Amino acid sequence: MRTAVKLLLSVIITLGFISYSGAQDWANLNRFKEENAKLGMPRTCDDRVVFMGNSITQGWIEKVPKFFENRPYINRGISGQTTPQMLLRFRQDVINLYPKVVVILAGTNDIAGNTGPSTLEMIEDNIHSMTELAQANGIQVVLCSVLPAYDYKWKPGLEPAGKIVELNRRIKKYAETHGAVYCDYHSAMADERNGLPESLSADGVHPNAEGYAIMAPIVEQAIARALLMWKEDPRRKY
Repeated sequence: MRTAVKLLLSVIITLGFISYSGAQDWANLNRFKEENAKLGMPRTCDDRVVFMGNSITQGWIEKVPKFFENRPYINRGISGQTTPQMLLRFRQDVINLYPKVVVILAGTNDIAGNTGPSTLEMIEDNIHSMTELAQANGIQVVLCSVLPAYDYKWKPGLEPAGKIVELNRRIKKYAETHGAVYCDYHSAMADERNGLPESLSADGVHPNAEGYAIMAPIVEQAIARALLMWKEDPRRKY
């Protein structure tokens, strides 16, 4: 009996330690530590762009790696992340990489409540903070619309479609009044329910190759605009 109790206590302590250790890197600050260390200072002619985001950004390089090949694009998407997590790692995964442009695609996991309840105002605040940090360091900002989603299969019943439309309206307005470029994926991808159609996604949230094919020219056009703005920005670092 005592042996069984000791074994049970050992398991509980071990599981608690694992949980505690994982909680210490809530924002996944160490995810790109080695990759970031290998990146040197870009040359002026290098139009370095960092993509900051969640699984939709991470999935892009996994499903369509050619989009990132032979381009000065750095993918810093982490699956499941919300805007407060991105804000916490923004300096090391964006600012310290000295890009000319950062592309921010965030908010759907906040609406899903991945790290707790979030209002649209809370999401906005975090996106605004990332924008302000970037601009203060001479980095141009591309703010992307949240992709359409009619439902979240991992958290059904939240009815995110309308919330996403409203969040995108606010993001667009902020971009237009604060020197950022708005990248509108939503208008090009939404179906009649303001969801992501089956032709573009297997689960209604994450794009497939066809979905990313629609997104690519939209974001490249936005990046081109941001690069022109970078040349005229007196705050640029190099």
